[in-house]
Amino acid sequence: MRSTQVSGLLTDLYQFTMLQGYLESHMDEVAVYEFFVRKLPPRRNFLVAAGLESVLDYLLTVRFAPDEIRFLEKTGRFNRRFLDYLENFSFSGDVYAMPEGRVFFPDEPILRITAPILEAQLIETRIINLLHYQTLVASKAARVVLAAPNRLLVDFGLRRAHGAEAALLGARAAFIAGFHGSSNVLAEHLFGIPSYGTMAHSFIQAHDDEAAAFEHFAHAQPGNVVLLIDTYDTEAAAEKVVRLAPRLKAAGIAIRAVRIDSGDLADHAKKVRRILDAGGLKDTGIFASGNLDEYEIQRLLAQDAPITGFGVGTRMLTSSDAPYLDCAYKLMEYAGHARRKRSEGKATWPGRKQVYRTYDGEGRMAGDTLCLDSEGYTGEPLLQMVMKEGKRTAHLPGLAEARKLCAQDLLRLPEALKSLDGAPPYPVTVSRGLKEMAAAVDEHRA
Repeated sequence: MRSTQVSGLLTDLYQFTMLQGYLESHMDEVAVYEFFVRKLPPRRNFLVAAGLESVLDYLLTVRFAPDEIRFLEKTGRFNRRFLDYLENFSFSGDVYAMPEGRVFFPDEPILRITAPILEAQLIETRIINLLHYQTLVASKAARVVLAAPNRLLVDFGLRRAHGAEAALLGARAAFIAGFHGSSNVLAEHLFGIPSYGTMAHSFIQAHDDEAAAFEHFAHAQPGNVVLLIDTYDTEAAAEKVVRLAPRLKAAGIAIRAVRIDSGDLADHAKKVRRILDAGGLKDTGIFASGNLDEYEIQRLLAQDAPITGFGVGTRMLTSSDAPYLDCAYKLMEYAGHARRKRSEGKATWPGRKQVYRTYDGEGRMAGDTLCLDSEGYTGEPLLQMVMKEGKRTAHLPGLAEARKLCAQDLLRLPEALKSLDGAPPYPVTVSRGLKEMAAAVDEHRA
């Protein structure tokens, strides 16, 4: 993946102030941190891990340029020893993680960092930034995929995403979750995600005649003729498409689909389908867009709307109904000793952990066990080594493999969890060894 990284200064100030404190106290023993989500947003039954590729790219490339060191020096906040440390910084630790596309649940770590505490602490902010957003979007997109089986799904979120990086990484996360492509051309260039596009209303408005606009577009894009038909009168435009089709066919051009972007989409789609079928365009699809999400798509399909594809934008890339996750990156071990936060409502499980998943006789997820990494449990271990001593391991799943894994995991979800509404929680059992370690840490800290 081509890097989309930014300055090492993209972090919280307290990372730098803590690191200088560690240096002054000669504290640089090995630490273990884990990233996890504390609880699911309302109406969510699962999450989809995404962003690992971006995290590994960041860990491989994060550095501080000379002008950035000079900037920090001019602030007057930091001593020479700390600035020298940043000047020579590189990540040398180990990373265990769930692969992208993996379905997971609350309290389950999807990333574990083992490194000297200065390194492990410094990377916290950007790791949360990358994992949180992509997991948020992938989880939202997966719900759209479940709501619209066997339909073409295209990310239309670029223009209303919260910045360029969000648009790119959101397109990638949606693709992992099962979307077929994106309107974002740079996402195709960087990640190989197929790009899709039709036309804007302005193209129609710029012409004196709507039918002429359709014909001009068809000849300009003969291999991808998708005509926007709701600029003026949706059904009247569909009739014009039918009349134009024979002339285009004679030129070897097929009308792939029409697009509806406004109004009562179900009603328009049914009327347009009848017009197209009567005109011999039974193979021409109907693509819908316009403020769509999983709930609206579910409603449309429940009305038997003959829609073959959906463009989903704003509500997905902003995850509008659940715009953030209650997630954290917390210290679990330092200098060989387990550590645990006991803050009210935010207590953590200590130590290096692993998650084991079991399946029932039909191959569906039956339950997970959250345990110490040193404990042995039956089932599939979900955390895998992906980086050792600052270098990637030999094989890491690519985007196509992540997409395949997500499809498999969605298929293996218990049926109740596929609902767009809340369901009884998936069983995640905390092991006896982990409970005993937590009790021992509490007793030591009492």
